[in-house]
Amino acid sequence: MATAITHTEDEPTCPICLGLFNVPRQLPCAHTFCQSCLQSYITSKIIEHEKKGCIECPVCRRTAGHFKENNPTSEWASLFPVDTVIQSMLPTKSKVDRVCDACAADGSSVTATGFCVVCEETMCDICLSVHRKQKMTKAHSILAMEELLNNPQNVMKFADGFTCFHHDDEELKFYCNNHKIACCGMCFLENHKTCSDVRKLKEELPALLREMKPSEIIQELKKLETHLKTFIDVKESNMKNLESQVSGLTDQIREMRTKINTALDELEMKVKMEGKRIHKEVAIRIQEENHQCLSLIHAIRNSQLLCKTVHKYGIDIQKFLTAEKIKSQVPLYYSQVREKYERTDTLTVQVKFTPLLQSILSLSSADIGKLVTLTSSTHSIPGLRKPTKECQVEKVETFDVNTSGCKPGYTGITILPRDRVMLVDSDNSQCILLNSSHQVVTTYKLTGNAWGICVVGDEEVAVSVFQNEIQILSVRDDVISPVRTITTKYKCYGITTAGKGEILVVGDCGDDKYCWSLIREEREVIYSDQYDSLSYYIAVNNSKTRVFVTVPDTNSLLCFNMEGKKQYTFSPDNLKWPRGVAVDRDDNIYVVGSSSHNIHHLSPEGCIIQVITTGVPQKPLAISFDNSTDTFIITNYSEKQKLHIYQLK
Repeated sequence: MATAITHTEDEPTCPICLGLFNVPRQLPCAHTFCQSCLQSYITSKIIEHEKKGCIECPVCRRTAGHFKENNPTSEWASLFPVDTVIQSMLPTKSKVDRVCDACAADGSSVTATGFCVVCEETMCDICLSVHRKQKMTKAHSILAMEELLNNPQNVMKFADGFTCFHHDDEELKFYCNNHKIACCGMCFLENHKTCSDVRKLKEELPALLREMKPSEIIQELKKLETHLKTFIDVKESNMKNLESQVSGLTDQIREMRTKINTALDELEMKVKMEGKRIHKEVAIRIQEENHQCLSLIHAIRNSQLLCKTVHKYGIDIQKFLTAEKIKSQVPLYYSQVREKYERTDTLTVQVKFTPLLQSILSLSSADIGKLVTLTSSTHSIPGLRKPTKECQVEKVETFDVNTSGCKPGYTGITILPRDRVMLVDSDNSQCILLNSSHQVVTTYKLTGNAWGICVVGDEEVAVSVFQNEIQILSVRDDVISPVRTITTKYKCYGITTAGKGEILVVGDCGDDKYCWSLIREEREVIYSDQYDSLSYYIAVNNSKTRVFVTVPDTNSLLCFNMEGKKQYTFSPDNLKWPRGVAVDRDDNIYVVGSSSHNIHHLSPEGCIIQVITTGVPQKPLAISFDNSTDTFIITNYSEKQKLHIYQLK
């Protein structure tokens, strides 16, 4: 079966027809299709689409387009914008009719022949002639449309697609740091008016671009493409094996024919016919499944090419928004690939003979046996991770941290890049850096007794010190050195990062009142609602919208929003003296019960998933989660020098 991809990896292809694009049209989700292919898809589901007044993207199923009653469905595909970036990447550029912007303002539709780089407008011959004669505009640089569209670098100068997805023609002007999303003025008023950190998008672009890493997104997309290619290989191998198995069964029947004569002749014929029927059905189904995989591969490849091209030639706003949009597709791609593996079964065929084979000479073929199909599940490919709520927790290692001096008390722990670990030894007022083999590399003496630690950059950590301060330390080249000190208004305990330049810390407010606060640019800007018992540890979810603190005196986990308002309380009977808290890649929560000697695994909404007791040491204390490897490490009171490593499987 010919399922190989026939185009080079540098040629963008349509996820529907799997060929080179012909008039590429882009949906708001950034997936692009041939205009004719998209229209055929719309027509195939015309009743469903007419009822909704919109369509779903064939790849990611996101809603795309909100069409008016006077827009006939036969024209819906043409209403989506031409993807000029994809168009410029094609080996043979087809003509794209651009309408003159000046004439369009008067309600006319005239084909554009040039583009003014200064005014950033397309123009027809007449408007260009006037433009060149005007005193203010005659010196402007003009590009011919063909010259513009045949080079990605030129296309970036007037590329579309930076208006709001939810509000047509509204420009994206703001960036909500609380929700990590770009938005227009309407979105700001509707959804982000109460957010504490909304900034102008143009002002934030340099910082946002530094955080965005297109190369990592491209690597994730390549990994997904590899998984899908492997999926196709497995399915095709399965189909070939079925054909081989059917052939082997007929040979088996031929060997038996000398004993059972006519009855087995009939059975052989039935097996052949049934085998061909099953093989045909399986082949059709596999072809359909493989075509879906190829469609997804093409969509992923297009995302790679789009990200690579925009990152190379685009302006800052294009680099960021394109990378942001494509990055949001990666979890959906993972979900679709994982769904395919979970639904993948391997079929085999057998002839099921009756027990009385020796007495069947006088029986009909129906009494002798029949062809049956057996189904077995295919194991998932390593690297294609399943949801953490479905994982089992296994303890994989316990090791000693050998340091000279007094007996340690590890109240804080964090995992650094390159599998390094850093500890806070509160009893001895020091930090300890471990390498990937969990051997001590170096130690650093702190200014006072400390409690918590968190990563605030690739080469920096923040340590909470009881003496009303937070120490920022550098761990560059495995050498710990001081960077700066942030003074707080209270004694500090738990600490975690809340994003670029932001830290969350819990502590003593005085008068037996406790709270957590957000420190931005070394200033405390938000305080939570106060509560009556001390919190020792704090964590934040991946989207930086929820904060979790443990309160040992009330045996509770408290959940707050980023404005400091309490959302819910988790306080079951089998959670005693909770200490460390951490969040995994799917925003599930892990709470350490120090006196109950267990770990509570919760959903993002605080519902129990499982209570982990196997392999949990006496009096567990601090916990740190590594989302890249699905592992976490905990410290404990009972054997203070030991660390315990667990793996989600």
